[in-house]
Amino acid sequence: MIKQPKKKFKKVGILAKKAVAARVKNLDKIVKILRDHKAEVFFDEHIGAKMKSREVYTRGELLDMCDLVLVLGGDGTILKTAGQIGRKKVLVLAVNYGNLGFLSESHPENLEKNLEKIFKGRYFIDKRSLLRITHYRNKRKCNTFVAMNDAVINQGLFARLIELNIDMAGSHVVKFKADGMIISTPTGSTAHSLSAGGPIVHPALNALIITPICPAPLTLRPIVIPNDKNVTFTVITQRKEAHNLGLTIDGQITIPLEFGDTVKARRSRRCFYMIRFEGSAYYKTLREKLGWGRKPNE
Repeated sequence: MIKQPKKKFKKVGILAKKAVAARVKNLDKIVKILRDHKAEVFFDEHIGAKMKSREVYTRGELLDMCDLVLVLGGDGTILKTAGQIGRKKVLVLAVNYGNLGFLSESHPENLEKNLEKIFKGRYFIDKRSLLRITHYRNKRKCNTFVAMNDAVINQGLFARLIELNIDMAGSHVVKFKADGMIISTPTGSTAHSLSAGGPIVHPALNALIITPICPAPLTLRPIVIPNDKNVTFTVITQRKEAHNLGLTIDGQITIPLEFGDTVKARRSRRCFYMIRFEGSAYYKTLREKLGWGRKPNE
């Protein structure tokens, strides 16, 4: 991370989910700080309703038109924002109004002070890689998504093993039975993948993590692979019951899967740029928010 020169942010967006927007107490003061620095301020529908603004924008529109976007919420709100990122390099300041706030950099009580730091160039940029996930059925492209954390293939209502085939860059990797499979970015290595026994991978590494969920063979362990190759997952489980397999993107979007469907994953050409401040450290976050390295009685 490199300290930034002073920059004029001409357009700043503010977004939040409805429940969070109702809890923001100093919104008028935040907007005043931004406007005092000659920035135009734009709102999503929830912040706009609180500010009684007639002009509001979608999340995607804010990301496309603004230089800086304040995301007020928890990790889920950040993941939704990352999933709609466009080609423009927009900086994101995540303000934690959620529970864990693993991805967030600022707390509500520090936001005014942190905004002043940003306008003085006293911040760093944390560049996070994203996943591009494409779903095919009968060799036809059905859906394409961008994920910051992970994509998960798992079963639905029935507690049965599913069978998957994995190929990478045209070469067969493995065929296995399990409850499911996770492919994650290094950012997502501390999410669902970690709960399923996957490794913690530093977000600066150019890697993807494939983590089986409760695999039948005991020898099938998580694997870390380069992120410059296409990985293809094929569903080879055939079931009579409908909608009992699914693809979940960042815990936000779920797509039903069928026998023969393929899911292709690769590193996206887009990235997610988050603002960090002096004193922010990845290992500190692991210790304080995930309890990494903590003794059982601490």
